[in-house]
Amino acid sequence: QVQFVESGGGLVQPGGSLRLSCEASASTLDYSTVGWFRQAPGKEREGVSCINNSDGSVYYIDSVKGRFTISRDGAKNTVFLQINSLKPEDTGVYYCAEDPRITTAQAMCLRGPSIESWGQGTQVTVSS
Repeated sequence: QVQFVESGGGLVQPGGSLRLSCEASASTLDYSTVGWFRQAPGKEREGVSCINNSDGSVYYIDSVKGRFTISRDGAKNTVFLQINSLKPEDTGVYYCAEDPRITTAQAMCLRGPSIESWGQGTQVTVSS
């Protein structure tokens, strides 16, 4: 099971930006689907943005479209999430996960990984 280390979170004002990083423990992401998930206080974890590394296709939930951008650096086994125009409702702990058995970015975001193995996540707090 690939392990991830998430980083880049912080406290920002509404309208601000952050760049989250998710570094994998192994170089197995080339043919896998990777997703960023967040868990807001009192809510269930949800997939917000996912990428299929085989064909580069991406998926975003409606509430983040136009503000979040997922990308990867294959040489560094790292997946990024650029978050712009942050809103208070973006507050939460952000996690990443991968699943080579899931073949579309949308399915990854909507269903989550087949085997849940979450890292410590990175906290994003949007507040004035």
